[in-house]
Amino acid sequence: MDDDSPKARWERRTEVPLAVASLVFLTSYAIQVLAHDLPERWRDLCLAATLAAWALFAADYAVRWRLSGQRLRFVRTHWLDTVVLVLPLLRPLQVVKVYEAVQRRHGRPRLALHARVMVYAGLSTLLLGFAGALAVYQQEHGASGATIRTFGDSVWWTCATLSTVGYGDVTPVTPRGRLIAVGIMIIGMALLGAVTGTFASWLLQVFSREDDERPPGG
Repeated sequence: MDDDSPKARWERRTEVPLAVASLVFLTSYAIQVLAHDLPERWRDLCLAATLAAWALFAADYAVRWRLSGQRLRFVRTHWLDTVVLVLPLLRPLQVVKVYEAVQRRHGRPRLALHARVMVYAGLSTLLLGFAGALAVYQQEHGASGATIRTFGDSVWWTCATLSTVGYGDVTPVTPRGRLIAVGIMIIGMALLGAVTGTFASWLLQVFSREDDERPPGG
């Protein structure tokens, strides 16, 4: 894609505003879920902030779709953006994307590729883990027969699920909670695979350099 295309210029201009909107979305959603005694007017304000942030995501998607001129092909080639639009809790990943863009603008990134992959995977895990814990807690804490009664239970379950350990002491019982659980499992396996593969690749490169630097016959 041409870096001077209208779509590229739009994406550069909206990176930071969309990152801020992502944090606003996550913060307002967290307040709605966790602040049970929040006055009604503040709850309405948080809901309005959540909807406004989502409206910005939808507007950005529509503009990029329009500027691309690709119609249905844009949806197919940007399937992750489409999923994020439907599931805006994934939107905090925009913060990671902005960090990478800022690093590129300042020249060569300070961290090596392997380190960047592990840092970005760690940030993604924290953001998605927090969002997933909120979503599961919202669905589960008031359900009949639920084992996830507190937000602490939800955080514990999310950590066990993302790490693919799965102790089984607390589990979702609602259909929506289990659907969210499937998504968290998939994300956990993907992130764990990325970190493990990157670490293994880094070790291979280190050992390879040591072999190349070893004197002949050593």
